[in-house]
Amino acid sequence: MKSAPKPSIDVSQKLQKVLAQAGLGSRRDMERWIEEGRVTVNGKVAGIGLRVGPEDLIKVGRRIVRWPVAERLPRVLLYHKPEGEIVSRDDPEGRDTVFAKLPRPRGAKWLAVGRLDYNTCGLLIFTTSGDVANRMMHPSFEVEREYAVRIIGELSLEQIKKLKSGIALADGVAHCEFVADEGGEGSNHWYRLVLKEGRNRIVRRMFEALGLTVSRLMRVRYGSVELPARLKRGMWMEMPEAEACALAGVAPPQQSREQDERAKRPVKLHRTQPRGGGKPR
Repeated sequence: MKSAPKPSIDVSQKLQKVLAQAGLGSRRDMERWIEEGRVTVNGKVAGIGLRVGPEDLIKVGRRIVRWPVAERLPRVLLYHKPEGEIVSRDDPEGRDTVFAKLPRPRGAKWLAVGRLDYNTCGLLIFTTSGDVANRMMHPSFEVEREYAVRIIGELSLEQIKKLKSGIALADGVAHCEFVADEGGEGSNHWYRLVLKEGRNRIVRRMFEALGLTVSRLMRVRYGSVELPARLKRGMWMEMPEAEACALAGVAPPQQSREQDERAKRPVKLHRTQPRGGGKPR
């Protein structure tokens, strides 16, 4: 008696996920590309939600996107951004960009997890995984961002209450999950804030709405990742593989005893080096 044929396994995935796995950007970015008509599948302009498989020809513009044969292990970099750098690959004004200071990942590109404006310093996370970037940035995940903020003057109890309850900005209400007084000297005073969103210049705009000026702003934590105390301004370090996998929600590969011993060593720190070969600034 002949056995019944086995049902075929559906290996298709959503188009935006495949594009993100290829290291082209976060899922959110890929959804925008699809909406803009920049992506085609088998010669036809693709739509959001389209499922694709290994047999489909996927293109972004003229570039062919290869189907991911195996899920690449994510790489994650931590960078202590100094003031005076922008989080963009190109700048019409010719300002320093953080991407020019990072090592080149083989067969992928670094995606910035959130941004810091030109005059803000602190923790920046980069990853080669669109899934990791999406998990940390998409508003639905409500990932915490913690900042150290120095202002001229002090917050009144009423102003602290407003920061927690919500301040109306041009693009909607914003509020802090946590506000703590960290003290200060003279006219400068430090506070620690926690927010669950990362709109453009949101911290500075909240204080401006209160009539206060932020004289220094530093991000010290993003989600579960804290800015390491030994990672000084202008330095980067690669997150250990096991920690990067945990951040991505994937199982780390099994390691030999020698690899386990190597993983226990302190993570190496690197000073940024402009790609032109010049001295770091």
